[in-house]
Amino acid sequence: MSERYEIRAATTADIDALAGLARHLDTVNLPDDPEAVERLLATSERSFSGQITDPCEREYVFVLRELESGRAVGTSMVIAQLGRRGAPYIYFDVRREEKYSATLDRHFVHTVLATTYSYDGPTEIGGLVVDPTYRKRKARLGTMISYVRFLLVALQRDDFQDQLLAELLPPLGPDGRSHLWEAVGRRFTGLDYRVADRLSRSNKEFIRGLFPDEIYATLLSDEARAVIGAVGEQTRGVEKLLCRIGFHYAERVDPFDGGPHFIAATDGVSVVAGSAPRPVELAEGAEAATGAAPCLVALKTPRAPYFRARQGLLSPEGAIVLPPREAGEMELSPGDPAWSVALR
Repeated sequence: MSERYEIRAATTADIDALAGLARHLDTVNLPDDPEAVERLLATSERSFSGQITDPCEREYVFVLRELESGRAVGTSMVIAQLGRRGAPYIYFDVRREEKYSATLDRHFVHTVLATTYSYDGPTEIGGLVVDPTYRKRKARLGTMISYVRFLLVALQRDDFQDQLLAELLPPLGPDGRSHLWEAVGRRFTGLDYRVADRLSRSNKEFIRGLFPDEIYATLLSDEARAVIGAVGEQTRGVEKLLCRIGFHYAERVDPFDGGPHFIAATDGVSVVAGSAPRPVELAEGAEAATGAAPCLVALKTPRAPYFRARQGLLSPEGAIVLPPREAGEMELSPGDPAWSVALR
């Protein structure tokens, strides 16, 4: 039997599954902390259901499940807006500063990290995790759980900002330590990286209160300088995907670990631009193979699970082709419109 998968809106019913996935990537967006994950899922459920009435305050989490076993094998998320009153978007702006002495005939180019705060920031695309044992499957699960975020943005375009942001992990030490945090953050806060990371999820005041306005990277260790804006081995694949669809490095980094921030104009991202409502046709895969391309098909519902997406085919004529079983489980009939995007 071929494997079948579905992406759904993640809710509080998914706490055990998401807590397990969080162990693979302990980040600010998806921490290895069951209580924090439960709060995140409660916000996600209220976001998808519309209980959070201000679109800018919504945070959407997706869960990718293998249908036959019910096992959760991936997740991703969208934060509608970074930077609000009481919770600014904080980053290091990375800039060059040139110094020259005519007396000594010496010229230096310094990297300067400027602590920057924004209260009207971009939409963040993040939280991407795929169970390591499922990463090489033919179904292209990584692409599915990544693209679904852009499909939601296109489907609810007015609820999101005109710029998208993705934060990538930099190289970390063998014990998970951040070289930049050891050189900067610990010296100015006295906190361990993990402790500060957890605190920042709910309260960022200590960053504004204790961090300097500017830091000359020249004064840092070689290890700390090397990670500024560098992409870690575990996220190189994500970097390639982002660059392919329209993102670029923004010359800004995370103040905790130095990971690079990639940005793009929302409507300039190819996956957003390529998402559209299309009519549904029914056919088994073999019958629709000629000229058809894999796509992701999504549908919003007024009741739980609120949002669901599966893989289908996109015909040369622009129709979504689904097997009768898949269409029936998604409650789609021939001619019904559904949103889709090609999985390239």
